[in-house]
Amino acid sequence: MSRPSQLEAGTARHYVAAPVSRVQGRIEVPGDKSISHRALLLGAIADGATRIEGFLPSEDCLATLTALRALGVAVQRPSDTTVQVQGVGLAGLHASTAPLDLGNAGTAMRLMMGLLAGQPFDSTLVGDSSLMRRPMERVAQPLRAMGARIDTQQGHPPVLIHGAAALRAIDYALPLASAQVKSALLLAALYAHGTTSVLESVQTRDHTERMLQQFGVRLERRGARIELSGGQPLTAGGTVRVPGDFSSAAFFIVAGCLAASEGLTICNVGCNPTRTGLLQMLKLMGANIHVQPHAPAPGDSGASEPTADIHVRAGLLRGIRVPESLVALSIDEFPAFFIAAAAAEGQTVVTGAAELRVKESDRLAAMAQGLTTLGVQCELLPDGLCVQGLGSGAAAGRFDGGRIDSHADHRIAMAFAIASLRARGPLQIDDVANVATSFPGFVTLARSVGLALQEQG
Repeated sequence: MSRPSQLEAGTARHYVAAPVSRVQGRIEVPGDKSISHRALLLGAIADGATRIEGFLPSEDCLATLTALRALGVAVQRPSDTTVQVQGVGLAGLHASTAPLDLGNAGTAMRLMMGLLAGQPFDSTLVGDSSLMRRPMERVAQPLRAMGARIDTQQGHPPVLIHGAAALRAIDYALPLASAQVKSALLLAALYAHGTTSVLESVQTRDHTERMLQQFGVRLERRGARIELSGGQPLTAGGTVRVPGDFSSAAFFIVAGCLAASEGLTICNVGCNPTRTGLLQMLKLMGANIHVQPHAPAPGDSGASEPTADIHVRAGLLRGIRVPESLVALSIDEFPAFFIAAAAAEGQTVVTGAAELRVKESDRLAAMAQGLTTLGVQCELLPDGLCVQGLGSGAAAGRFDGGRIDSHADHRIAMAFAIASLRARGPLQIDDVANVATSFPGFVTLARSVGLALQEQG
């Protein structure tokens, strides 16, 4: 039975976004959420200290940090964005005296399942009301094939992991594109006897593979197959520098495409090629985007995360049929992308994106509902969305004003805040408290580039 998380906001809030016609400036977005989670988890089981710079102090990442402390890991925070983790080694975690509350963090829960599957103690994972509805069997089933003993409640949390399971390596073909499932298996593989092999049908974000190598773990990628031998110790990570979160930058990239007549630059963004499908989709639409890569750091082994400055100018957008090969490379960016599609000339069609139905909300249904409120014609498909854009350029139509239900989904809320750039009247976006799970400071940064966005209780 779901219950409120200790991290769940006590009261719902809403945004009021007044129409504006221009954004501009030079900004940085907060640190990458996916990389912050992984740096904490790998730092915790490394031998020695790891310093994380650029850490994202969001509710999701702080839930991971709190859970690791409950497992016996010493974690210090010299500043909001700097974390010092004193690793306890592969065998150094201890049982928590209470269930591990992971708030709204689906990434944290799924990766924790892999980390805890081979521990000698029992663990229980819970979360807020949203997380308690999200599917966990996609992780639990392959972990059981490795010998883990895991119980879920009809496929959902709470997740009970029984300790003292002897894990064995498996050869596993991912039935769906999921970096979270892949990462959970690679973490469990560290505790398994033999060499675990994970085969991807579509490449997903590779943050875990890159960071494991930074921590001294040897793994092999043979085409679409990743192999990792168990029992390898993790050396202290030294300093892990977390780049700006591409998924957070996505909202401002789309804002620039709609209204940055004089240009908008987002600096120091993580541009891992397994994350940047949005850039390819927008360029297919005709967007004016220039990516300026940063030079690798001296002595870079090639495993670190690539970064860049992204320059965007407003221009004409045209509707496209999104290649399904780009879907897994942009899964978290689709709420923002659908706003661009609604502002484009002609029809945009997305298929192969059924994964969006099991995020913090059913993002396909939530975006269809919100766009319809704004006067945009769209058709909800079983695995996607068809959007009839209002057109871009001087003769473009404008979105209606209105009241949007974000369904307590941070990315839905931020996407419709960006829609105010093409609205003829104010937008009220309800239930926005969960924006803090991924993007603390969103309102302030949005105002700094010109959005007229207010947060109200």
